[in-house]
Amino acid sequence: MKPFRRFFKRLAEYSLPFLAPFLLLAVPAIAQESESPVESPTGQVFRWLNFAIVFAGLVWAFRKAGPFFRKHAEEISARIAEGARARETAERQRREVAAKLAGLEKEVAAMRVEAQRAAQGEAERLREVVKAEAETIERAAQAEIAAAERAARLELKMLAARLAVERAEALLRQELTPAAEAALVGSFVAGLERSAP
Repeated sequence: MKPFRRFFKRLAEYSLPFLAPFLLLAVPAIAQESESPVESPTGQVFRWLNFAIVFAGLVWAFRKAGPFFRKHAEEISARIAEGARARETAERQRREVAAKLAGLEKEVAAMRVEAQRAAQGEAERLREVVKAEAETIERAAQAEIAAAERAARLELKMLAARLAVERAEALLRQELTPAAEAALVGSFVAGLERSAP
């Protein structure tokens, strides 16, 4: 393929400057001929020459346009490859998301069960704490009631004793006359004398 290109490249480079004057000289000769210019030998030469010029022009155009088309084809191939990679990445991400969504329902159900268990455990723990605090408060209240009851009994006993003493004093003052007092002291002293050895 390369030798073929080189041949036409050299043909186009070297033959065009020489062929141009030849063509200019041949034009009057073709105009003077009486027979059909297409079927004459000069017409055949011009046909082949025209073919060579057109062919060389096409080769030159394809040669110049080849890198553009190659570059464009490479860009398209790169974009196609990039699109394929992006599609594969998107497909992988879609599969991952689908797998996560499928597992999400199970995770949510497990979280709900765990939350219910935790709530029940917390409620039971709170019941135990409240029950223990209620028992502590009840014991403290009973101890306070017992202490208040003891204090009230002591106070009541002291009050009763004081009232009894006051009443006894009042009774003694009423019943104890100086003569009864002397008789009482005398009997006390006599009792002491008898008990003395």
